[in-house]
Amino acid sequence: MIVSTTGAARRRMEKVGLWLLLAAGAVVMFFPIYWMFATAIRPKDEIFSGNVDLLPTGWVWSNFADALDHMPFLTWAWNSTVIAVVAVVITVSLNLLCGYAFAKFRFAGRDILFIAVLSALMIPIQVIITPLFLIVSDLGLLNSYWGVILPRAAEAFGIFMVRQFMLSIPDELLEAARLDGASEFTIFLKIVLPLSRPIIAVLVIFTFMWRWNDFVLPLVILTDQEMYTVQQGLNLLKGQYNTEWTDIMAIALLSLVPMLVIFAFFQRQLIQGIAGTGLK
Repeated sequence: MIVSTTGAARRRMEKVGLWLLLAAGAVVMFFPIYWMFATAIRPKDEIFSGNVDLLPTGWVWSNFADALDHMPFLTWAWNSTVIAVVAVVITVSLNLLCGYAFAKFRFAGRDILFIAVLSALMIPIQVIITPLFLIVSDLGLLNSYWGVILPRAAEAFGIFMVRQFMLSIPDELLEAARLDGASEFTIFLKIVLPLSRPIIAVLVIFTFMWRWNDFVLPLVILTDQEMYTVQQGLNLLKGQYNTEWTDIMAIALLSLVPMLVIFAFFQRQLIQGIAGTGLK
């Protein structure tokens, strides 16, 4: 009886310790967002006073209106939304098709080609930004949405995740569909895609986040300020002699809203999709 009571107490202590650890991690992760909010609503002169506390001395909600009046945030947000949404549709579709081919088809050079795809993960975009710019320029896509979307239409990381996830789909299920006379496109559309909803959710979240937060490629491709994305617009708020931190934090806080909406919509499938990539 004493041993049972001691074991139950130990499990409760472990559970409490786990919750405390998770709470501490949540506080650490949430603090940057809180600091953005606290800075966005501070009086402008407080930031340069040298006495900046965790709690603002005043709640100046008009800072958000001032930031929207000073900069065309809605135009930037529209540009980022178009690029991110179109890129999600194209990139997710290509990643699903490529990952399915690598996982379920056998063809000459498959493993070598897959290794080549994985090798692309080790190449930073800064290394290939110059040839990318030259190709986009030769295609006449400078200062356009397509110039930002097409160079990264397929992601090696997404192909890898889809391939790992689809390895868990039984081959017998696909063979049975083929014996029933189903075409490869029908099998992919009617069987593979419904079973791949978790990994699709993961791809949508990651792709949207990458495109929305992308700065380097739009900086090189987009030259007209009317085509700027939110991240480029935030860079404009840094002055040569003075920086309006309240405006920057207000715009940065508003730019988080679309990503939070996407995450909230697909969060149920997120963990399942990530866990499913390691089944085989």
